[in-house]
Amino acid sequence: MTTISADLILDRHRLDRALTASGLGEYEWDMAGQVFRISARAATITGWPAGSVATGQSNPLFERIHPEDREAAATGITTALHTKGTFDAEYRLARTDAEDMVWVRASGVQIRDETGKPIAVCGFLSDITRQRMVEDQGRTLMAELDHRVKNVLATVQALAQQTAKRTRSLEGFLSNFAGRLKSMAAANELLTAARWRGAAISHLVAAELGGIAQGQTRADGPELFLTPRAANALALGLHELATNALKFGALSTESGQVDLYWTETPEGGFRLTWTESGGPTVRQPKRLGFGSTLLAQVTGRELAGQTRVEYLAAGVHVTLTAGKASVVSRPDPAPIALQTREAPGSEGRRLDSVGPGCLKGRRILIVEDAVLLALELETGLSEAGASVIGPAYELAEAMAFLDQPIDIAVLDANLNGQSVMPVAQALAERRIPFIFATGYGDTGAALAGFNAPIVRKPYDVSQVAQAIVELLRD
Repeated sequence: MTTISADLILDRHRLDRALTASGLGEYEWDMAGQVFRISARAATITGWPAGSVATGQSNPLFERIHPEDREAAATGITTALHTKGTFDAEYRLARTDAEDMVWVRASGVQIRDETGKPIAVCGFLSDITRQRMVEDQGRTLMAELDHRVKNVLATVQALAQQTAKRTRSLEGFLSNFAGRLKSMAAANELLTAARWRGAAISHLVAAELGGIAQGQTRADGPELFLTPRAANALALGLHELATNALKFGALSTESGQVDLYWTETPEGGFRLTWTESGGPTVRQPKRLGFGSTLLAQVTGRELAGQTRVEYLAAGVHVTLTAGKASVVSRPDPAPIALQTREAPGSEGRRLDSVGPGCLKGRRILIVEDAVLLALELETGLSEAGASVIGPAYELAEAMAFLDQPIDIAVLDANLNGQSVMPVAQALAERRIPFIFATGYGDTGAALAGFNAPIVRKPYDVSQVAQAIVELLRD
């Protein structure tokens, strides 16, 4: 009687355990005996009964492949077996115990007799449904990201063109365009924090008005969340109102006041009112700039509603009515307002004059991985009289510069995927002040771990210079 060695039994036990751990199931198609066999592990994956079933001349696996995958998979497997004797393929397979499909990865090898005739195919199956779902989600997210980026770029291009057409000087263009970009960035930061499920009106108002004219603005209204499209439109509209109020209206004087209130309408949308008082006497403008056009047309249309602007002698009064399509349900969990220590002057409004020599003799380290932005910072700070160290584009470069005398540093939070925190920690230990000039918000690279001001991207060099001047005064 034939006996099986203990080593062989142990090896079989080890193989079974390894196959179970790997999620692989075995199968065999006996072409000579026309029998198809699958193991219990393969049965768990496919939903087919374990054991042997009679079959015909064709591979029984092909009959269970999803119709959309069948032709390509069968052709690929047949060709691979004919040319290489092995195959590896991924396709959807019908289960017998459910109506759904399962994604499988099948691999196999062809067995031939002594004459070279194929007599069997055996191999393994594994369930890759979850992996394919993750890959599909990744592709969907990348497509959505591509779509959003193109929309943002198109919007930025339109903003630049329209701002340029209605601005008489380069300085005015840069100021107006930078302000509008910053408003869009603030809205997108709030939306990112909420995973693009919506942004609260109160958060948008706080982001636009929180850093200007302290004590001269009042805002109140119910908790309402807007779609990404509506949030961006309202952010731009609030920016135009705030800019005009600071330049010409109620916020251009210390006695002026802005009252901002919003209520939900019976139709499911909202109505927002902006009332200025206590400022200079208002007169109907003879010429409307792009900001007025944006407010009257773009903001109203993007919010599926309308905007009414009244130039009353006592102050500008704006009524913005938005449709139901602008409002979304409260996200769960609801996002909270972003809280960071914004750098003095980072709003780009009411800045103290930053003269050509305001940073004369100051040694400033620049750590920034975006080459064009780093060069712009270097040029601007040098024109302000600073002696620039760097720029450092990589973490190792930045760490190497720390041996030099430094008065202050400008740090980007992320350097080609590496955190700048080792540099910030080293500077803090040496009591060297620094600011973060970054696109990260509170959800970013744990900037709140340091009591350092933040200048948000997009910014211009004057904002960074102003923040440096303010910090060096402390």
